[in-house]
Amino acid sequence: MSVGPLSPSTRRRLLRGEAGPLPAPPPSSVAIFISSTASDMDAEREALQSTAYPEVQTFCQKHGLMFEVVDLRWGIRNIEATDHLTTELCLEEIGRCCKTSIGPAFVVSVSGGTAIEWEIERGLLSSEDQDQRATVFLREIQDVHKHVLEDCALRMVDRLADGCLDTDAQSLLSNLKAHITDVHPGVLKVHRLPWSRDLVNPKNQTHARYLKELGEQFVARANHQVLEHLCELDMARQEMAWLYQEIRYHLWQSSEVTQTFCGRQELLARLGQQLRQDDSKPHTPLVLFGVPGIGKTALMCKLAEQMPRLLGHKTVTVLRLLGTSQMSSDARSLLKSICFQVCLAYGLPLPPAQVLDAHSRVVQFFHVLLHTVSCRNFESLVLLLDAMDDLDSIRHARRVPWLPLNCPPRVHLILSACSGVWGVLDTLQRVLPNPEAYWEVKPLSGNQGQEMIQRLLAAAKRTLSPVHTDLLWASLPDCGNPGRLRLAFEEARKWASFTVPAPLASTAEEATHQLCARLEQTHGRLLVARVLGYIVSSRHGLSEAELKDVLSLDDEVLQAVYRDWTPPSKELLRFPPLLWVRLRRDLGYCLARRPADGSTLLAIAHRQLVQVVHERYLSGSEKAERHGVLADFFSGTWSQGTKKLITLPLVGKPLNLDRKVAPQPLWFSDTVANLRKLKELPYHLLHSGRLEELKQEVLGSMSWISCRGISGSIEDLLDDFDLCAPHLDSPEVGLVREALQLCRPAVELRGMERSLLYTELLARLHFFATSHPALVGQLCQQAQSWFRLCPHCVLVPLGGFLQPPGGPLRATLSGCHKGITAMAWGAEEKLLVIGTQDGIVAVWDMEEQHVIHMLTGHTGEVRCVKVFAKGTLAISASKDYTLRLWNLLSGQEKFTIWDGSSKNLTGPQIWSLHVDEAHKVVYSASGSKINAWNLETAELVFHILGDASDPWMCMAVLDSQATLLTVSRDGVVSLWNSATGKLQGKQHMSSIKEETPTCAVSVQKQGKLITGFSNGSIFLVSSEGDRLLEKLPDAVRFLVVSEDESLLAAGFGRSVRIFLADSQGFHRFMAADLEHEDMVETAVFGTENNLIITGSLDALVQVWSLSEQGTLLDILEGVGAPVSLLACCGALVASASWQSSSFKVWDLSNAHRPRAPAPFLDRTGLTAVSHNGGYVYFPKIGDKNKVTIWDLAEGEEHDSLDTSSEVRCLEVAEQHKLLFTGLVSGVVLVFPLNSRQDVICIPPPEARKAISCMSLSKREDRLAIAYDNIVLVLDISPGDPCPLIDGPRYTFYTQQPETISNVAVLTDYRVIYGMTNGDLFLYECANSKAFPLEAHRSRVTCVEVSHKEQLLASGSEDALLCLWDLQACKRKFQMSYTSSYCRGVQCACFSKDDKYVYVGLKDRSILVWSVLDGTLLTVQFVHAVVNRIIPTTSGFIAPTRHGYLIRERFQCLLAKASQQDPHKNFQKAVWMVKSSQREALAAAAGAFQDLESDSAQGNESKSNKCSQVCLIV
Repeated sequence: MSVGPLSPSTRRRLLRGEAGPLPAPPPSSVAIFISSTASDMDAEREALQSTAYPEVQTFCQKHGLMFEVVDLRWGIRNIEATDHLTTELCLEEIGRCCKTSIGPAFVVSVSGGTAIEWEIERGLLSSEDQDQRATVFLREIQDVHKHVLEDCALRMVDRLADGCLDTDAQSLLSNLKAHITDVHPGVLKVHRLPWSRDLVNPKNQTHARYLKELGEQFVARANHQVLEHLCELDMARQEMAWLYQEIRYHLWQSSEVTQTFCGRQELLARLGQQLRQDDSKPHTPLVLFGVPGIGKTALMCKLAEQMPRLLGHKTVTVLRLLGTSQMSSDARSLLKSICFQVCLAYGLPLPPAQVLDAHSRVVQFFHVLLHTVSCRNFESLVLLLDAMDDLDSIRHARRVPWLPLNCPPRVHLILSACSGVWGVLDTLQRVLPNPEAYWEVKPLSGNQGQEMIQRLLAAAKRTLSPVHTDLLWASLPDCGNPGRLRLAFEEARKWASFTVPAPLASTAEEATHQLCARLEQTHGRLLVARVLGYIVSSRHGLSEAELKDVLSLDDEVLQAVYRDWTPPSKELLRFPPLLWVRLRRDLGYCLARRPADGSTLLAIAHRQLVQVVHERYLSGSEKAERHGVLADFFSGTWSQGTKKLITLPLVGKPLNLDRKVAPQPLWFSDTVANLRKLKELPYHLLHSGRLEELKQEVLGSMSWISCRGISGSIEDLLDDFDLCAPHLDSPEVGLVREALQLCRPAVELRGMERSLLYTELLARLHFFATSHPALVGQLCQQAQSWFRLCPHCVLVPLGGFLQPPGGPLRATLSGCHKGITAMAWGAEEKLLVIGTQDGIVAVWDMEEQHVIHMLTGHTGEVRCVKVFAKGTLAISASKDYTLRLWNLLSGQEKFTIWDGSSKNLTGPQIWSLHVDEAHKVVYSASGSKINAWNLETAELVFHILGDASDPWMCMAVLDSQATLLTVSRDGVVSLWNSATGKLQGKQHMSSIKEETPTCAVSVQKQGKLITGFSNGSIFLVSSEGDRLLEKLPDAVRFLVVSEDESLLAAGFGRSVRIFLADSQGFHRFMAADLEHEDMVETAVFGTENNLIITGSLDALVQVWSLSEQGTLLDILEGVGAPVSLLACCGALVASASWQSSSFKVWDLSNAHRPRAPAPFLDRTGLTAVSHNGGYVYFPKIGDKNKVTIWDLAEGEEHDSLDTSSEVRCLEVAEQHKLLFTGLVSGVVLVFPLNSRQDVICIPPPEARKAISCMSLSKREDRLAIAYDNIVLVLDISPGDPCPLIDGPRYTFYTQQPETISNVAVLTDYRVIYGMTNGDLFLYECANSKAFPLEAHRSRVTCVEVSHKEQLLASGSEDALLCLWDLQACKRKFQMSYTSSYCRGVQCACFSKDDKYVYVGLKDRSILVWSVLDGTLLTVQFVHAVVNRIIPTTSGFIAPTRHGYLIRERFQCLLAKASQQDPHKNFQKAVWMVKSSQREALAAAAGAFQDLESDSAQGNESKSNKCSQVCLIV
């Protein structure tokens, strides 16, 4: 076996899909042929099977290799072991093992017989490298010749028919031994034993030692050979080896198929002509269809072979025979392999990891890639995808989302599908309605059929007699179905020249039944039924080793096998491999070998045979029984020494025997997962009806979930749940599935990692652990057990704190590489249409939650999207000055309209679209023009040109009045006829002074345009004039109306005001506005007008009840960026941002019902916590003059405190049970927590000074109150009935122009304060001295003092975190952090023992930092910004913006656990640590080197920069 990397020319040829010599596939398993006589080596066989084989198997599994022993003489009678067919099969198996095995392939165990001479010649002496892959164990018995002559019954030597010693055989054996010694001395292992009449008796101490040494030598030799060849493979392995193997496999399949191709020349010519015609223009894909077996695959392969001749020698051809390999069986893997091949073939950048994380992104990358290739205007690209019926995701799909429905120039897509009952062709015809795209593959002519048979006979080196030839043609009158012809050939090749066979079947189905009947006659019905039944029942196929193991677990098969003889061992029982090899040989072309999971699996090659197997062997209960045995095998029920009872016919009593099947752990080693078990076991448990076992061992096992996720992806996990959930009446399974769905953002950010998955699921499912103990409770217990033993530093959730399943969040989806700029629902079809900054229009199926079309064509940002025609059509407007009309069902572009007045791309762009379905007109508006276009012909209806000096700011088409109305920047209202575009009048708006329009919305029923202005005015504008509706205190940011136009919402500043329609227009609906914490960006009304959903600059989506006068029902976290778009469809609401490629979909059907547990609704981040997390305090929603007291255990408001002024900050003194509230008025009110005693009031030092921040010392004996530039320090002392607050003891001014942003106070009256510009100071009150500390680069967001008050941690908005020594007033460490989508430190605190610093970041993560050496110990993504962190004995509690309280334990079992990189999987994140001590040492060393530089010329000065800075990416 030679291994080596592919040459560059071979790689180029493979990538381009060119025909030619193909490299041999790399070996993928360890297959050892055991060559030994059947009669005299039973003791050795049993010893090897008992101990050696399992050891080698375990070793191979740890290296990701499947292990197989081929011993064809085990378990059969002597007469079968020595017949001619067995010898022939042995030689074939030796060749297979030598070809496919990594390392050892041939082992001889020989004593005195010569029956295996040919095998030794084939397996050892005929190959140059076999000394590295073979082993000969030779057993020599002392004084054997003397005893042989005395006893003619001895089995260990060859004898003549009369019983005399065969001297010729003995001479031949001696010569063979001498030859082996001379040629391959290293392979010979000789064992010399004393004479024993039993030959080898395990009870004999010497013999037992021999058997033990034999096993140890076998294990050592085999393992060594495996390792050597693995090293060779590792050296030869190259990047993208998986891709080249996939390409090679399909090209090899193609070359095999086309060897007997004949006919179809006219069809090939017409297809070639069509491809050449389409090469220079956009066109639809081509679909070849026909009945099963008609020859579509052969035609596709022949077409691929001819592509360089048809389209040019540089054409890149990508061929995939779908379903024949693991990577071609599902859409995700298929698109990945195609994208990689095309990128490498054209020298384009490969898809990054962020794209590969989500299937929707891969789909977009694929579509964009095709257009990129087209724009190169050079080499053509041809994608041939054969047998679309065999792609898992298409069989029952309504749509084919990844399928390009329109190919750009120089890109061709050719598909094939079966006609008839399969259903895939119907799906394709639905999405590709163009009849010219479909090409039927018709039967061959009679002459072509005969030519095909002759080619098959020639390839098999077989001829038929005239009588047999006449019978063959008579049985196939005018048969042009190549599949049927192949079946006929397979039967005819078995005919002996002296027999007169029965006529062949007339149909393919009958011929397949005839094939099965012939196999049953030869091998027995039971064996044929079980072998074919197990292969068909498997999910992806079975390897030969797996199939032999499964047959060894089938008691009925073993009882039939050992009906006439007893097995050779009293301890173990296996299925004799020879019986399988015989059947496999007769199955021939019916079996396909397919690469999957690093091994080769057997599958049924033909769809017709699969159907027949189901009919004959898998009807009734037989199907569940086959799945049950497969489930036993893949679950490992009878492995690792577990014995299984069986009663054999000749024994008559139950035997408890070891079946010696492969063990099935989830992990073979720390890095090698049992992929076969992961993919097969759920399928078989489900179809065998073992649903409770499925729930407990798979869906309810954290070990299984983590192994499946880590070895695969979150998509694989969700696929397993989707496979099983419809068959399980279990709400718990739905909860776990939804929890996994909610994990997606964290997985995409950090990558699939075990601690992340355990944290995500535990923190989401813990809410339901008590109410759903059977599955959810079990998962939580397993997660907690894993955390207790976790060797790495980790944060352990002690309760639920992430968005739980069952909440409003339905999905977080991402399919776009840039921000989302437009969004609209197609309600009837449940489609969501999204426009992006990079010009993509994405169409999402929200029932399936995947993208179904990536509509490309726009070259600029998509500004507007309108969906109409009952959700089937959409029109988009872009910055590229084009309008494009799309069919949302087919994904095809109907037409493109150039909407620019000229080719000048600097003119005003479209900002408004209006679709008039009744008149089939679309209106587009920009600052200086309005165009009306016919939606059917794309012709211009009219064009209105405006005044560039006074551009239009608002436009509305009032359908009821056939009027088009515009409002200009200077307040000029123009009226036009919407049918003709003729001007009907102009008027200047009244009372408009120095205001410009900012937004507008039309009210069709009233025939008005509601316009908002920059100074807060809202006007009702109509053809009759204008009227002021409302004067708001700030500029109007947006206006929206409900679907029935009965409600109007106006956004301004941080508020939204609601209006109700009346006969005069609108009037104010509620007395109070909907108040937000940041600028409002957008809003949308619920379908039933009982809700309004608002989005704001702080990335929050808020749900308000209109039926309850503006009660806030829920606060939802957006995508981490300002909420700029909201769209509603029934109970579903989608939220998106211009700054994010992701969007979220919420189900608000339960918005009126409180969820358990209900999160606390705080939007300010001004939260405080008391009673060890029992109560949370925050400004009351809608009334910041009150403080809400929230009971976390009950999930409801416990009480409220009246402060009479807006709250600015909150602090809790846990020991003294006090709540300090800092107010805008400058007053601090102190509320006792456990009683309703008098409130303490601390007045401000100056009137009207608002409080900036407050801080308590760690002992709670000092209070610092900071204003903009003043700090007060007060004493707190115990008192009865409540503590006493004295002071202020000290008051000082900062003398700085900037204001204080954060403050901390020490017991010794030292104060640390940070400024808004990043300055940081330490002030000693006793000495009235200020010490400037090294400044941050931006606003200081937190200053925290350690519990012993020796250290200080400071953080800032520029993501800089510093640790200070307060005694020396020097910085110890500086840590800077940058992530891809948010920067900055939000809060921090020291652990109780001051060993760690817990830090909350604005990128919604928490990290733990070692105080000792500045090491980053762990990072945890918590999906929400943490408002503050409060230390506990073992960890911390922290309230989040989601309204949950994080409660975690920090666990670091090993002193050096921090050596594991906690940041290794984070996408686009950089962490840097600098040590001041190291910097000083390095500076001193540099100065010392400078002093010595004169006397040491030529020596390069070495700075110690690597030790100063640790950069982790």
